[in-house]
Amino acid sequence: MKPILQTLLFICLVYSGANAQSPVGTSFTLDDCIRFALENTIDVKNARIDQQIAQARVRETTGYGLPQIDGSVALQHNQKLPRFFATYQTAQGFAGTNEEGEPNLNLPGVEPTDIVALPQFFQLPSSGNAGITINQLLFSTTYLVGLKAASTYKDLSTRASEQTQIQVVEKVTKAYYFVLVNNERIKLFDNNIARVDSLLRTTTALNKNGFAEAIDVDRIQVTLNNLKSERLKFLNLQSLSEGLLKFQMNYPMDKAIVIAGKLDDLHVDENLFNEYQEGWDYKNRIEYKMLDTQRKLLELDIKNKNSASHPSLSGFWNMGYSTQSPSIGGLFKTNSTMSDNGQVGPDKWYSYSLYGISLKVPLFSGLQRNYQTQQAKLTLLKTENQFGSLRQSIDLSIQQNTTTYKNALETVKSQRQNMELADRVARITKIKYEQGVGSNIEVIDAESSLRESQVNFYNALFDAISAKTDLDVAYAKIDPAKYQTATK
Repeated sequence: MKPILQTLLFICLVYSGANAQSPVGTSFTLDDCIRFALENTIDVKNARIDQQIAQARVRETTGYGLPQIDGSVALQHNQKLPRFFATYQTAQGFAGTNEEGEPNLNLPGVEPTDIVALPQFFQLPSSGNAGITINQLLFSTTYLVGLKAASTYKDLSTRASEQTQIQVVEKVTKAYYFVLVNNERIKLFDNNIARVDSLLRTTTALNKNGFAEAIDVDRIQVTLNNLKSERLKFLNLQSLSEGLLKFQMNYPMDKAIVIAGKLDDLHVDENLFNEYQEGWDYKNRIEYKMLDTQRKLLELDIKNKNSASHPSLSGFWNMGYSTQSPSIGGLFKTNSTMSDNGQVGPDKWYSYSLYGISLKVPLFSGLQRNYQTQQAKLTLLKTENQFGSLRQSIDLSIQQNTTTYKNALETVKSQRQNMELADRVARITKIKYEQGVGSNIEVIDAESSLRESQVNFYNALFDAISAKTDLDVAYAKIDPAKYQTATK
């Protein structure tokens, strides 16, 4: 009870005054509450977004194996071209001769073997290039392992989403039954108040006729006042319990909610233990599924690090157009340009293309891959060790929750008997008092014992419901998939 009361106090400020706006609200069964929560709770929404992120990551990884196409356009102007360095004899050969057969380059006093720095003969100041590059991965072990890892990562996000939904179902179930139990308590308050009020009227009449003392009337009036005060406090607590349910469902706080359901429809007994034990496996627990998926990811990580030493093959194809001009503006002119055969033509952008394959073979990485693989194997070993710890934790959880549930059932039985006995004692005591063979104090004590037994019974009943929910979690009996038709 304490954790729930603490949570109620936490949302008290958020919820205060919220019910003043909508006196009539939507009626919800437990399944309705769970479906609403699975559709609207922020944690569930974020878990679904994580699944979408994982799906996008799978497609991203797949995209690495598709053709990679890049286009580029570049225009540039060299304000001052770099000099051309060569021996004087070589430079004369590049410069050529005139019509008379004399060299175009004539530097007096320079020896043929001297190094000269001359302006560029082969490059104009402005140039342009427009091209497309296509790369296609043909074979890569790393890529194949990456595809498997991406798919496994998607499975992990699905497991995480399922775990979040299980937690939401657990919280909503407890909050729902807390409201339902409190509704029954309020009915008991009303019945007790009606019974004590009837007793007060009877005692008042006896007092007027001289058969009862005024102090007897006062005692019963005090009891009735206390009951009304307790009922008012409990009504406020019930408003907060509804606020807790709305909080777990992400239901609007300013909108009223009506809980449809009866505790008579709830069955808590010991017959479920054999059913739960039949076909039980650790793999049914979501925690085990998540750890197993993490292990698969680590195994793929080891394969990925080993595959980094394998060769990879890719193909490429580059094509485009290029040109040069004495100025930037000249790049866009189409007259007086040289064609591919050396003749003057109307087009100065000349095409080029090349294609080929590239084989990459890792030879030595300074033993980095070796130590990275060692680290991945040790991490996998730690995960393997966690399986043993997880199994022990699950066993302990089942044992604890089974014991708690059995004890809660015994408490419910004994408290139900106490409540029935206290109710019979209260009725008999009242009859005896009305017939003049009992005392007023006995009646008040009997009413007080009845109220205490009722409180104890419903506390025990809620504890049993909570223990049953915890046991469902321990045996992996909560299946959010049954509510998927309303959450898609």
